[in-house]
Amino acid sequence: MDKGAIAIDARAFSVTNRSVLAIAVPMTLAYLTTPLLGLVDTAVVGQFGDAALLGGLAAGALAFDVVFTSFNFLRSGTTGLVAQAFGRGDALEEQAVFWRAVLIAVVAGAMLAALSPLIAVGGQWFMDAGPRVSEAMGVYVRIRLLAAPFSLINYAILGYVLGRGEGGLGLVLQLVLNGINIALCFLLGLELGWGVSGVAWATVTGEFLAMLLGLAIVVRRFRSSPPLPRHRLLDMGAFLRMLSLNRDIMIRSFSLLAAFALFTRQGAQFGTVTLAANAVLMNFFLVAGYFLDGFATAAEQLAGRAIGARAAQPFRQAVRLTLFWGFGLAGGATLVLLLAGANLVAVVTTSQDVRAVADAYLPWAAFTALSGVLAFQMDGVFIGATWSRDMRNMMLLSFLVFAAALITLAPAFGNHGLWAALHVFLLVRGLSLLTILRVRVRTAF
Repeated sequence: MDKGAIAIDARAFSVTNRSVLAIAVPMTLAYLTTPLLGLVDTAVVGQFGDAALLGGLAAGALAFDVVFTSFNFLRSGTTGLVAQAFGRGDALEEQAVFWRAVLIAVVAGAMLAALSPLIAVGGQWFMDAGPRVSEAMGVYVRIRLLAAPFSLINYAILGYVLGRGEGGLGLVLQLVLNGINIALCFLLGLELGWGVSGVAWATVTGEFLAMLLGLAIVVRRFRSSPPLPRHRLLDMGAFLRMLSLNRDIMIRSFSLLAAFALFTRQGAQFGTVTLAANAVLMNFFLVAGYFLDGFATAAEQLAGRAIGARAAQPFRQAVRLTLFWGFGLAGGATLVLLLAGANLVAVVTTSQDVRAVADAYLPWAAFTALSGVLAFQMDGVFIGATWSRDMRNMMLLSFLVFAAALITLAPAFGNHGLWAALHVFLLVRGLSLLTILRVRVRTAF
């Protein structure tokens, strides 16, 4: 168990570089395994040398992300609520928050799995790509959505772990999940030649096994704690507060994925090769983003804990330190992508046409880390503090600005304009939340 989770008095704490890094470093490593998985998926399918298969995988992954990132509230909402309960020293509420999230995950996951054929058809209609791209996309989505209940329960497990500041345990769970997934991706997708379907089945298996491990760890911990009264679990007031928080985070997440969906769809209108090249570069953007997500997660836990403990100084220090470290990592990620990005493109795909287009737009992808650092960090602060309404409203504003930039820049500058619109989106998200934060801090304490 991490040091941050075993304090005798949860209310008495200070925020230092060490406490930030104790959460951020392991979770940065954990989050990096997710885009690494995306790179492996893309590389496995890319070895077939067929741009249509690569485009179908990208479109299928997008459809999956639109659905599942909309349910990311089960991770982030749980983190914020558990962190605040931890700050108050309320162990029973920590348990109650976790099981409420699991109940929501089971119901929502079963519904998503049942609706997978309709979701696949809807994704194909939205992307409006070529027939072979649509066929590959449909295969991927139908199989991968079978893992919906397992994936959402894993969100709840990770949210509980991070809410207690246990970055090391979160790292272990993510390594198990994505390690199994990557190994099976090579086995099923490449060695057995299953291609896109093999990549999807690898994900289903990895999610299931990781869920079993996570539940075993959490349930064993709860057995050594006082039993949770049923009335505490089914507290309707607490359920309604959780649903309200989750609704706002869901709207925020859906708006975020809608922006990425528009980005990918516009790329598809520039041709299959450009779609495939943007898919490769978006994986690099995710790599940079997951560097920042580690410090956003530290901001979630530390800000939420400070709100629960009514501690103003730790809250302000959490904001300052996570932003400082976030900018440092963003600069490093940008430099690495500028220097090594072309070599990574060559590893990911064997298609010369895709490589040439990706190399041309590589600098745009490299600088997304610096454009997005404030947006990532502010999201973490607002999630931890459960100021979900402000986060939702600023995301909707940012989406409108992005749509306007897309309509203006993409027709005039092609794919360069498309990437420029993405940078505008990231900058507006961060600056708008920073403006609101100054008002919130004056009233919160």
